[in-house]
Amino acid sequence: MSEFVNKIYRHNTIIYKVILFLITTIAIVYLFPKGGQFKYDFSNGQLWKYDNLYATFDFAIQKTDEEINQEKQNIKKSAKLYFLYDTNIVSQVNSVFKNKLSQLNTNDSLTETDFKSLKNIGNSIIQKVYTIGFLEGISENRISDNNEIIALKKENEVQDILFKSLHTSKDVLQIIKNNLGDEPYSYGQEILLDILAGIIKPNVSFDKPLTDKVIENEFKNISYTKGKVSEGELIIFKGDIVEGKKLAILNSLKSESESKVWTDSNYNWIIFGYTILVSLALLMLLLFLSKYRTEIFDNNNKVTFIFFNVFAIIFIQTLVIKYNSDYLYVVPLSILPIIIKAFFDARLGLFTHVLTVLLLGYIVPDSFEFIYLHIIAGIVTILTVSELYKRANLFISVAQITLIYMLTYFAFSIIKEGNASQINLNYFMLFAANGLLSFLSIILIYIFEKVFGLVSDVTLLELSNTNSKLLRELNEKAPGTFQHSMQVANLAEAAANEIGANSMLVRTGALYHDIGKMLNPMYFTENQSTSVNPHNDLSPRDSSTIITNHVIKGVELAKKYNLPDRIIDFIRTHHGTSSTYYFYKKEQELNPDTKVNIKKFQYKGPIPFSKETAILMMCDSAEAASKSIKNPTAQSINDLIDKIIAKQMADNQFLNSDITFREIEVIKKIIKKKLMNIYHLRIEYPE
Repeated sequence: MSEFVNKIYRHNTIIYKVILFLITTIAIVYLFPKGGQFKYDFSNGQLWKYDNLYATFDFAIQKTDEEINQEKQNIKKSAKLYFLYDTNIVSQVNSVFKNKLSQLNTNDSLTETDFKSLKNIGNSIIQKVYTIGFLEGISENRISDNNEIIALKKENEVQDILFKSLHTSKDVLQIIKNNLGDEPYSYGQEILLDILAGIIKPNVSFDKPLTDKVIENEFKNISYTKGKVSEGELIIFKGDIVEGKKLAILNSLKSESESKVWTDSNYNWIIFGYTILVSLALLMLLLFLSKYRTEIFDNNNKVTFIFFNVFAIIFIQTLVIKYNSDYLYVVPLSILPIIIKAFFDARLGLFTHVLTVLLLGYIVPDSFEFIYLHIIAGIVTILTVSELYKRANLFISVAQITLIYMLTYFAFSIIKEGNASQINLNYFMLFAANGLLSFLSIILIYIFEKVFGLVSDVTLLELSNTNSKLLRELNEKAPGTFQHSMQVANLAEAAANEIGANSMLVRTGALYHDIGKMLNPMYFTENQSTSVNPHNDLSPRDSSTIITNHVIKGVELAKKYNLPDRIIDFIRTHHGTSSTYYFYKKEQELNPDTKVNIKKFQYKGPIPFSKETAILMMCDSAEAASKSIKNPTAQSINDLIDKIIAKQMADNQFLNSDITFREIEVIKKIIKKKLMNIYHLRIEYPE
């Protein structure tokens, strides 16, 4: 049992990657749309590039969404509106009118004859108002044409009438005046007018629920097909243009075929196919990391970060497709290469982006157009996005990416339509939104730095500020070392720029590479302001230990101040496995009869494992050694640099740094030029 546990412990990084691989694969397959895939690729206006196509089964020709929506609009436009006649209101008005009259008393001004006359006139007016109906004011504007026929529901009966036959408030007032007679009104007429004005109210209103219900029933009767294709019938010839009825038939065949493919019996097979496709893509990513980015592959945190970003992009794009595929291009896929490049390198960023786009191409409409457009945009992203700590760079890059999106879409549109008149301008708005959303990469980079402990150029810029707490402390405690670090940083930055390495990274690493010296500053020559050398009181072995320990102390100090691992790498590797040769030779002189083990005078390493760390080693040794030249000349500096770097190469210090001989020669040339400028030297030409 213990042996099994030990095996798991020894291979925990591989086991973790396998688990991460399986979880990511399952998650992505789960996001894929649950539908089959049509084996033919076509679009409106293109030539049919396959053989003559015949129907292999009977199927109906489906109407397009536009056709169905148009039919629904026509139904709504021509639908008869329903109005409700409320008989209860009529009864209430008659009852109230009767009560009001009963409260009147006959007197000198109102005789019994007048009373009966008023009653008859009032009943006549009420009858005329409610024979057809009194329309409420809020419903008067429901119809623009007064001659339109409407349906009036009166209890359980529905009758068609002209809309203009319904009485409005204006009509009711006219009816009352016509029946009362000419003005001036008598006392009795005034009373009747007041009563009728107070009790007559609308009893006809627009019945929206019933109208909507009738329209909905008509929607249900819409036929979603417009014909039938029989088995064996020719659908399209090879070379024909896909348009009109042929396009409708092909879309119907595609829909029917996909529904036939995605059956319960085929479900597991299709899921298996999805799994293979996703697994292959993710496996290619792991193999790329294993072969070309070993330091990333060995770091589970970084592998998790890359897989997380791939899944996140697929997740967001899938959500948009499920919500509304019209917004397909609003998702800023260029964020992925920007983020990967910010933390790692351009090649990995492009490789990851291409694999992600290929996976998405399987689930989006017009997959070829989608893949082509996003791969081109990804290439532009990798080529243009650099030095994110310079805000203007990102603005310019995003503008270029957005322009490429628009140009590519424009090209596809005119190819499909044959002219520019049918271009959908909404897509240009989507691409503009895509560009704006790309600026989220700055926020995401900051979040990922905190969550995954990674380092971007923005953080490097902050760390390279010489007013930071740690660098101020170095300047105060070891001013000579601080000045040495500044000179090395300048040399290393110039060399990195010349060979295309990360100049910001190597400059920041150079500023911190000797921070371990601040703990024992006086044991290092650059900090000795007097002629007193503390090494005179120590044995060569002890002196060597103090010198080599500045690397270990520097790493401890860097971790205490939470410096990123990428910066600590420069502290660990800037001396590689070289030796303190001066003290080694001194030990030999003191003990001529004893064989001195040079390993006791060596740094612990490791040797540089990147171009940037190799540059720092060369620049650090060259700058320090140049201070030992009493009378510097162009020739002496030239010989010194050649000797130092040749020794480092002979000791295999650059074996793991992926740097070429040509790049080393370029770096040597830059170092010589810069040092000559520092010492104000000119090359001596023969007379």
